[in-house]
Order: sequence, then structure tokens, then C-alpha cells
Amino acid sequence: MQKVVTVIPATRNMHTGTSKNEPTRRKVAGYARVSTDSEEQLTSYEAQVDYYSNYIRSNPEWEFVAVYTDEGITALNTKKREGFNRMIADALDGKIDLIVTKSVSRFARNTVDSLTTVRKLKECGVEVYFQKENIYTLDSKGELLITIMSSLAQEESRSISENVTWGQRKRFADGKVSIPYGQFLGYRKGADGLPEIVPEEAETVRDIYRMFIEGMSTNAIAKRLTDNGVPTPSGKQKWQRQTIDSILANEKYKGSALLQKKFTIDFLQKKMKPNEGEVPQYYVEHSHPPIIQPDEWERVQLEIARRRNSEKRTNCGSPFSAKLVCGDCGEFYGSKVWHSNSKYRRTIWQCNGKFKGNCKCRTPHLYEEQIKERFISALSELLSDRETLLDNGKLILNELTDCSEIDTELNDISVELDLLAGLIRNCIAENSVTAIEQSDYTEHYNKLTEKHEELQERYTELRRQREERLCKADVLGEFLFRLSELDILELSFDDSLWNWSVERVTVFADGKMRFRFKNGIEI
Repeated sequence: MQKVVTVIPATRNMHTGTSKNEPTRRKVAGYARVSTDSEEQLTSYEAQVDYYSNYIRSNPEWEFVAVYTDEGITALNTKKREGFNRMIADALDGKIDLIVTKSVSRFARNTVDSLTTVRKLKECGVEVYFQKENIYTLDSKGELLITIMSSLAQEESRSISENVTWGQRKRFADGKVSIPYGQFLGYRKGADGLPEIVPEEAETVRDIYRMFIEGMSTNAIAKRLTDNGVPTPSGKQKWQRQTIDSILANEKYKGSALLQKKFTIDFLQKKMKPNEGEVPQYYVEHSHPPIIQPDEWERVQLEIARRRNSEKRTNCGSPFSAKLVCGDCGEFYGSKVWHSNSKYRRTIWQCNGKFKGNCKCRTPHLYEEQIKERFISALSELLSDRETLLDNGKLILNELTDCSEIDTELNDISVELDLLAGLIRNCIAENSVTAIEQSDYTEHYNKLTEKHEELQERYTELRRQREERLCKADVLGEFLFRLSELDILELSFDDSLWNWSVERVTVFADGKMRFRFKNGIEI
């Protein structure tokens, strides 16, 4: 008998599962987004919202749900787009059957995000309609077209990102400095577009540098500023140690700028990393008015390095922290509280390493009043012949500030470095156009580069020595100035006097204390 085939028509939609015979209205939402906050874009944004609201309501087979929006947000990924994420969540919950949007690039410029989202919606029977490309995602050829269009959109984003990066690096190369004024203490944008100093904030910056040089820790500086009610760069009340660290290390406060400290490694995720030599950096001197003088800034950097390299760290905010040293083990003294919950409460200073290891330190604990009395006694002895002390100090100061020999050697090395750089370039150029025995070329090239590296190391070391000498001169100069202004007849302890005069105090097992003052004299 001949085969008989009877067609049984489909009664349900293969994507939504709803009956084809039931006259149901599709729940439709619109999605609108603009990527910047400019006035022109905001007008476009409002127009899109109004358009989709009317467009959906005008179709009798559609039921208007909402127009989901993201304003002033870039579209390289969907993580930070609240309106988009809320729309997808509602669609997956069955509140939306169809999403209407302008184009693939408005939906996502990341191919992976776009396809992942479309497939997730497709599994739940939710369709997306891209008007510009006339693509319905539940259509058989929809995914292929979306893949192509999303890839093109992603390449467009890559091109835009590269153009923006090029523009930024061109600005850096031209020495154009930009400052995040809303988070930066001491400067504001001037009428000419360049940074100008804010006097009140600049005074706070100077106070921070002064307190640090006088010996205060960054924790102690943060606490003092908080207690004094000084607002942070972002306008908050409580200062953090990291904020103080950032202000002390920022070269912009001396009127210079290091540009391109970070760079973008992934244009899709906008991930950045510190620049460790992967891309060029640009150092611009005299780019704007300084708040801190360059020599003072350099002095602070040396002090930061000294504290960082010290194996004996302390976070105490007292003026005695990082100044009292155990004569037995070399550890710093730290504060301890005895009888904290009684009327006999006392603060004492004791070696932090006293009970570490097998050998207990023999150095005694000290009371704060005891330290202050010994300090005043040592300072009085130092000042017993102040005129001679000042005269000798000026001689040492003149010697420290005389860097003529170093400057001469630096100049000679600089000339030789330029000469060697030219010889290296000529060596490379000759090898590229002339047939040379490669072993001879390599040997000659290596000799030149080794000599260049040796000279560069010597140049760096001389620069370090010069900065160190000037830093010591700066410290000694301040010490001598304050000493000359000091009223010997009314000597009494205060934090400032202690900070600018004492370099360190060594405590010995027999109870003696050796004060080393900042002019190098020990008593």
C-alpha cells in the first residue's frame, strides 16, 4: 500500500511555548543608551526614550512594559549598566517577551557579552529586535548576523580606544598636565585652564611636609589633621595614612609632573596597570606653580626612603617613636601602658625586642617625664657655647653645599655619555648596511654598551650623592637657624623642639642615654 503522510500543524511557538491560536499580546520593552553626558547626547537620549515609548504603544499586538535606560555610560561591557542589567533580569523573570533597541552597538560593543546575553534570552523565549540592522534574534539567521555586527562594533571600540590613547600620549609628549582637581589638595583649575594654587589648601600641604620632616609618622599626621577638623582632598572629615603618603610622594607639589604612570592593558575591561617601562613616560619640569620647593621635596623623598628601608618599623604617633633605640639589640623603643584601668595608669617606653629571642635586653624602661628631662639637660649642654656651635655649623654647611667637584664630574660624564650613544648608533647603522663579521660587531657593540652602563651608573651615584649632601645641608641649615632663634633661658620641652633637634637617642643597659643631634654632635 502507498504511504500516506498527514501533516499535524504546530500549535505552539517553538521559542515561547505559547499557543499559536490564542490571540496574546507580546510584552515589549525598549532599551536606550548614550555614552556621554554632553548636552547633545542628552538630547538624543531623551529623544530615544520618547521614540520607543510611542513606537511600542502604537502597535496593537504589543503591550508596553517600560523603556530601560543607561545615561552617560560606556558600552564596552555590561557590568556597570544598571538599566541594562535590570532589563535582562526582568526578561528572564518572564516580564518581557521582546526587547526593541536601536542597534547592536547600542546593546553591546563586546562580542562575548552580546552573544552571551542574546543566547541567555533565547533560552527563555525572549527576542531582541535591532532596528538599524533589522535583526530578530529568534530568526534562523539572527545569531550569525549578530556575531558579525558585534565583531564590527567591537573593532570600532578598539579603534576609538586606540585613537583616545594616541591623543593622550600626544598630550603627554607636548607636556600638557591634567590634575584631578576634585581629589587633589592645593590646586584648582585656573581661568586659563592651567593649575593655580588654592592658598588655604596649600598651607595644609606645607604643614604635612613640615610635620613629616620634623619626625612625625604619617599615622600621626593623619590623626592631627583629623583632630583639627581639616577636610581631606575629597572633602571628608577623617584622614587616612595612605592619603598622607600620596601627598608626600607626589611630584606635582614641587611644580613638576610625571605623565603616564599607568596605562590601559585591556580596552574591553578598561584594566590598568602601573607603567614599569612598557610604554614611554614623560617628566615635565616647571609645568605649574610649586607649593613645595624642589629641594624640600627631595629631602622628603630621602626621608621616606630611609624610613621604608629601616628594618625597625613603628606606627606610633608619639614624637618619641622611631627616635629611641635600644643599645643592646638596636630595636626601637615602643610605648606600653601600665595599670590601664586604675588610677596608677602610667605610659612607659620599653625596647620592642626586649623579650624576643633567647637573650633578654638589659636596657631599662623609661618614663616620658624622664626622657623630657634628659633631653632638656642634653640640649642645655649642647648650647653651653652656642656661638662656637653656630660658627662650626656654618663651616660644615658651606662644605656640604659646595658641590662644584661633583658638578664638574657630572658634566664630564654627561658629555661622554652623549659621545658613546652616538658611537653605538653608528655601530648599529654600519652593521645594517655593511657586511661585517658578526662576532666582531657583537664584541665592539658590547664594549660600547658596557662602558655606557658603567658611566650611567656612576652618573646616577653622583646625582644621589649630590642630593644627599644638599639634603643634609638643608637639615643642618634649619637646625642652625632654629638654634640661633632659641631662647636658652626658658628651655622647656615641646614636640617641635624635640623633632627638629634630635636625630636619635640610644639607651644603654646602665641607664645612660646618648642624644645625637641633627648637627651630628652626640651628648
